[in-house]
Amino acid sequence: MYTIKEVAKKMEVSEHTLRFWAKCGFFPFVERDKNNVRVFSESDLDWVKIVKCLRACGTDNKSIKKYLTLCLEGDSTLKERFDIIKETKKKALSKMEELKQQLEMLDYKEQFYMDLIKNNKKDIWNPISASK
Repeated sequence: MYTIKEVAKKMEVSEHTLRFWAKCGFFPFVERDKNNVRVFSESDLDWVKIVKCLRACGTDNKSIKKYLTLCLEGDSTLKERFDIIKETKKKALSKMEELKQQLEMLDYKEQFYMDLIKNNKKDIWNPISASK
């Protein structure tokens, strides 16, 4: 069993975020010890992983709650859960494409500045330099 602090460290999520997610009902089986402190089991960590993944992909809390509710309802909801995961993957791929484009721009700018530095050139494209 793990405390919130241990889970936060293990899953690289803040304690505040875990508490918020717990209040949202994202961890339906998390128990409390005799001091009323949440304690997470190994299977609870699996729920934390999926919630973290869904949030990182931009899934809103309402949709995560729906997904978890469907999980609790059992195999009769497999198709709906599949659709949610498929849609989430589509969003993640779109974000990945955006990041790829941003990295290409950063690579270009990195090379641009390396060339300026190496050849002791002035940055004529800097808007500040152009206005002087």
